[in-house]
Amino acid sequence: MRGVFVDANEALALVMERLTRPGDPKVRIHRDPDIKPEQYPEILDGAEIAIVDHTALPTEVAKKCTGLKHVVFLGTGARSYMNPEELAELGISVHLIKGYGDTAVAESAIALMWASARVIAMMDREMRAGTWLREDGMQLTGKTLGLIGFGGIAAEVARIASGSGMKVIAWNRSPKSYPGVEFTDLDTVLAKSDVMSLHLLLNDETRGMINREKILAMKPGVILVNTARAAIVDEAAMIDALKSGHIRHAGLDVFNVEPLPADHPLTRIPNVTLSAHSAFRTPEASENLIEAAWVHCRRIVKG
Repeated sequence: MRGVFVDANEALALVMERLTRPGDPKVRIHRDPDIKPEQYPEILDGAEIAIVDHTALPTEVAKKCTGLKHVVFLGTGARSYMNPEELAELGISVHLIKGYGDTAVAESAIALMWASARVIAMMDREMRAGTWLREDGMQLTGKTLGLIGFGGIAAEVARIASGSGMKVIAWNRSPKSYPGVEFTDLDTVLAKSDVMSLHLLLNDETRGMINREKILAMKPGVILVNTARAAIVDEAAMIDALKSGHIRHAGLDVFNVEPLPADHPLTRIPNVTLSAHSAFRTPEASENLIEAAWVHCRRIVKG
């Protein structure tokens, strides 16, 4: 049984090679992170396992991948790039990797929160353009952080935020408990949070969940942080709320279209801090990620 890492950047390729063990299944590393979906059949060349970073795999393309039986997706958000149910009908199983970057993503969410509160990126842009911009920021000590969704990443965010003097409240679809976190209903989290951070998986239930109505129910002047999935939020409603000031600032690491087009409305709104879907990109998280990918491959080969 053969595997191909179809869209490896150089950093992940080196980790993949380093973590190879004697007796591991044969995995060819295709060093090009910018492949097009239509290249899958040629790159896989009949291999049974595709290791995929973040390249879309449309069902129609998967039908042309002779021999493909398993997709090891490097992360949890496969639904943003493929349809697992449709692939299953083709006999292709999609394997996810959870928990590998909880601390990395949490630290990024905290960084976006603080950068948004103190408008660091805005002042940086203006100073580089020759303007001595001095903006009042939001002091976060004593403020309320609301977490929507509560898994491993949110737990890390809660730990860090609590240590910085914030009150943490959260809503989750199933009952949860965590030291120092008050779990409550969604309406309360929306109404009381000075900062809102999203930590939901994208599925049929959560797609578009943070709609115009829910955005308007948020506390005026809220900071919104999204390191989860862009499609959870109604983008047009969020942009309107940013322009009106109802959302004071947004710190975003995920977008409906990636890479984000240079002329996208979000690039022209001053009260937005953007990062290039990189919250999970740290050497430590990459190590965890690729080790977990190897575990999947070894398990698949052993049946």
